This record gives sequence, structure tokens and C-alpha cells, in this order.
Amino acid sequence: MRGDEVVLERALVEADPARTPRDAAPDARALAIRDRILLRHRHRNPVRGHSRAVSWTSGLVVATAAVVFAVAMVLPQGAAVASTPTPLAFHGTGTVSEIVQDADTALAAAAGPSVPERSVVTATWSYSADDDGAHALIVPQLSTTTWNEDLSGHVRIVNGVPYDPADAVANNRGEIVSSGDVVDEFDMEPGEFNTPVPLVPGESATDVRAMLQAFGMPDEPTAFDVVKAITFVFGHWTLTNAQHAELLALIETAGGADALGETRDRLGRPVAGLRVLSADGYVSDVVLISMETGRIVGVERTALKDDGISPVGAITGYRVWDIDEEQTR
Repeated sequence: MRGDEVVLERALVEADPARTPRDAAPDARALAIRDRILLRHRHRNPVRGHSRAVSWTSGLVVATAAVVFAVAMVLPQGAAVASTPTPLAFHGTGTVSEIVQDADTALAAAAGPSVPERSVVTATWSYSADDDGAHALIVPQLSTTTWNEDLSGHVRIVNGVPYDPADAVANNRGEIVSSGDVVDEFDMEPGEFNTPVPLVPGESATDVRAMLQAFGMPDEPTAFDVVKAITFVFGHWTLTNAQHAELLALIETAGGADALGETRDRLGRPVAGLRVLSADGYVSDVVLISMETGRIVGVERTALKDDGISPVGAITGYRVWDIDEEQTR
């Protein structure tokens, strides 16, 4: 474990040493704490050269490319918190079942990977602020992770152009503007990529459930548990349409998801939204489902409680997948 990883682990343990067993997967609040620490470290000490992924003691690797995603709460949709991004505003009505059924129809008709791919392109928008909140920025990043059956691979992370959270034009630009700043790029030797699912996962309901359980989903998950495991999977695999259908079915059957209606995501794509709430009540996630392909294409996270890190109602992170080249420049 690198020195910065040891410091990070010690900080989290000392902040709440008895919260969870040492080998437990991180909960939503721990993920939020981790992201804020990593963002501050990244801006104060820009990463150069060859660095490796941050690894939790659970063995789940969250590559630098897979910066924690974000969520949205039971606040009125579109209600913004000062100095943070505006939440996506949804309209229309419908049920979780209707959204999943519409997605199934789109998935059956849309093109998608014929087999799961060991390649992931992720765009993230993260909120970064000084301790006093006086200087806040939205920091976009575009990351590409590719890996092989022998667990070798390559990661490239490029910063987007940071912007003020109050900049409505930037918040709704519909594209990722590159700064040209390569934050990190490195190769992984055989055996260095850490994943709980190294072999190609199957498409059956049983196979998809087993894959999510390997990424930390409990045997009797809530909808939030399912979504959390999905975001880990999406840091490692680009899945087929059939697998996306099974993921959506699991979110629906787990219970606890709320239908939000329709909107356009931050890349201008038409999406439907499902909101899920963490068991500890610290965050909620909004799952974005493409109305064109039926695939899960994004997650937005909102802080729901005062944890001393993010203000209540703040959009603390946002990530999207299935990105077309024309949506980046």
C-alpha cells in the first residue's frame, strides 16, 4: 500500500474507528469522505507520472478512473444549494415498473456490446471546495480504463475545464470540454488490475446477481445496495443490453426505488430517473436510464444529512457512461 493510501485509511479509521469492521466494504458516507479527501489531495498535489489505483481494505479497487458517483435526494427536484451544481430537474409521471418496462423495450431494439467488454469510459463531475466553502469548483474528468484477462491494463485520466457551480451555461453545456491536462496515465502489468470478476460474466439473472454479489451486494439487497454494486461493476466492465435488463430488474424487485420522470442528463441525452436512498440516510442516488437505448448511463448523488463534509442537498458527484466521441472535445 502506498504512503498516501495509508494516510487516507488512517484518517478514515480515526474519524469513526468503530463504525464498521476493518474488512467491510465502504458505506455511502465513507465513500463521500474518501472522495472529498482525494479531491483536496489531487488539487493540492497534482498527480504526475505513474501512480496506482486507490485500494480499499475490502479488496475492491476503485481506480482513480472511477471517482465516486453522485446522488439526488427527497429534496424538491431542481432545488440547488449555494455553490453546488443544480440537480437535474425531472418532469412527467410514471412508476418504477413503467420505466423498467420502457427500458426493456429499448434494450431489445438498440445496438449494444455483443459481449461484456473489459473497457470503460467514464465522465465524472465532482464538487471541490476549500474548507470555508469560499472557493468552489466543478471539476470534470474523462477517464478510460482498459484491461485484459491476464489483469494487465491501461488507465488514462484527463481533466476537463473546471467551472463555477453557478455557471448555468457550463452546467448545461452538453459536452465535456478537455483542458488537455492529463492527470494520470499508466500501464498495469499482468496481475496488477484488481477485480473480483476477472472472467466474462454471464447474462442470466443468476449470473448477473452473482457478479453484483462479488462486487459487494448483500444477499437481500435494497435498491441502493444494487445501485452501489452496479457503479463498482461499471468501473470494470461495459455490459451487454441483456445484462442491463437484469440490472434494472434487480433494482425494481429490491424495492425502495422512486420514479422521478424524465429529463436530459448533463450531456443532453434524454433519460428517465430512479431515486434510491442509502440505509444510513446520508445520501441518495439518482440512476439515469437512457430513453433511447434503455441502458443505465449515469448516476447523480446528493448529500441528505450534515456530515461535516458536504452541505445538505449538495450534489456531491455525478458520473456518466456510454459516452459518444462527439460529446467530448
